[in-house]
Amino acid sequence: MMNFIFRVILLLLGLVFAASLAVAVMLLAAVWGVRYAWGRITGKPVTPWMASMGGRFNPRSGFERFRNAAQPAEPSAADVANARARGESVRSPLSLRPAGDVTDVRARPARGE
Repeated sequence: MMNFIFRVILLLLGLVFAASLAVAVMLLAAVWGVRYAWGRITGKPVTPWMASMGGRFNPRSGFERFRNAAQPAEPSAADVANARARGESVRSPLSLRPAGDVTDVRARPARGE
């Protein structure tokens, strides 16, 4: 008996959801129709909603945004000055000092030898 009541409740919830969805679609269609009719009465062209909300949708802009983000930015003059003061290259963190200055690394023989 509980299973039957549960199914009836779910059916009623589905019907309420479908009815609310239908009302929303009808309301949207009514607003669209009134807008179109007002444009016809006044003689003004009816622009699509997306055009009135910010222009055309350009799918290329998303790809360009991420492609440009992947390219490294050019270093500023302050970045160049700071890197040179530390003895580093602007393009990479490699040191420009000679290798003889390294003191904290011990040379080890290769494992194969």
